[in-house]
Amino acid sequence: MSRKKLIKFASNALADNVLEIGKPLYETIKGKWNERYFLNTNPIVLELACGKGEYSVGLAQVYPDLNFIGIDVKGDRLAAGSQQATLLGLTNVAFLRANIEFLQNFFEEGEVAEIWITFPDPFNLKKRIRRRLTHPHFLEKYRAVMKKEGLLHLKTDNRELFDFTLEELSQFGVRDLEATFDLYQSEMHDDHHGIKTRFEQIFTEKGFPVHYLRGRFL
Repeated sequence: MSRKKLIKFASNALADNVLEIGKPLYETIKGKWNERYFLNTNPIVLELACGKGEYSVGLAQVYPDLNFIGIDVKGDRLAAGSQQATLLGLTNVAFLRANIEFLQNFFEEGEVAEIWITFPDPFNLKKRIRRRLTHPHFLEKYRAVMKKEGLLHLKTDNRELFDFTLEELSQFGVRDLEATFDLYQSEMHDDHHGIKTRFEQIFTEKGFPVHYLRGRFL
């Protein structure tokens, strides 16, 4: 393991805004995020596969009356978001090191108000489609922890993943579905406050359009 990764893991171990194996709240936080971590009753918003947490940190700055949790299995990535949030003095954002497969281990039914999926791996190979974060396998997990009419967002540059997701959400019963194949040329542009992940910045600089959708779970 590289020295840089070891430093980042050490940072996570000391950070109050990172929950991971070995920390007391990691095993007991389910259903108690507002009560035991955020100490308020504000709605909870998740960013799944958050990477370095650019979106979680960005949204937390724009919406101080919401609580944000970035989730990723890679601790070295989470360290970047944790450190940035600390630097900015943000108390409404946390990071959870966990596999999204086990989302229901950390959130109670109806505990989550919104979910963001920003530039996920498209898993284009046919045998890996089940690993897409918008596959029904995962949509069931999201519905299990979200409030009624909870809002799901997806941003991606991958048209195949986007078309797949539109079809799956339609069949899944998500309502009020809105979509655009070119976010930055659409009326929904301003809703994103200029926040971009590292991957989004790379893709937009190369001229790729960003696809975006949102819809509510029944």
